[in-house]
Amino acid sequence: MNFPLILGAALVAIPSPGPATLAIAGASMASGRRIGMALGFGVLCGSLTWSVSAAFGLSAIMLTHAWMFEAVRYAGAAYLIYLSIVSARSACFGQGKTASPVEIGSMGAAFRKGLAIHLTNPKAILFFGSLYSLGVPSGATAGDLLSIIAAIGSLSALIFIGYGWLFSITPVRRAYLRLHRWFSGLFAIAFGAIGLKLLTTRIV
Repeated sequence: MNFPLILGAALVAIPSPGPATLAIAGASMASGRRIGMALGFGVLCGSLTWSVSAAFGLSAIMLTHAWMFEAVRYAGAAYLIYLSIVSARSACFGQGKTASPVEIGSMGAAFRKGLAIHLTNPKAILFFGSLYSLGVPSGATAGDLLSIIAAIGSLSALIFIGYGWLFSITPVRRAYLRLHRWFSGLFAIAFGAIGLKLLTTRIV
């Protein structure tokens, strides 16, 4: 078991900017710590879903059957473009604290948004598939796989839920509330760019 490779790759990839981190940051700044951390927990559950799937071979099956992977890719691109439209509307017409890159009314809704963002992220399939292929020997036991899932899950929890806490601290929220339309405009551009790139780039 190549734990240094696995954890090192995870430590580089998981915190990197992407739709999940953008959504957590925006929700935390706009709606507060509980909402941001709930969205982060949803992202974490999506990450664990793909981690378990990769550990037990589902990601390899999806990559072998291209139509399954393509379905996830198009769903992910469509969802990110939708978030871009929501953000753009908030930038143009939002009032006060209502401008948010994801329309969140409760912790449950925040969790579902985070889960949807990560379950429709085809790059997560590639990341976890590659991670388990490179770092896990063919003779790994179920216990070995569970130990990796637990290690990556713990790291993911620290990062995703930590982002929910970090972006909800008072100075950051105050800056957001002063400049909420600018932030929403930036989120619109970022979500739209990622969605269009995902839609037009052949990943596999």
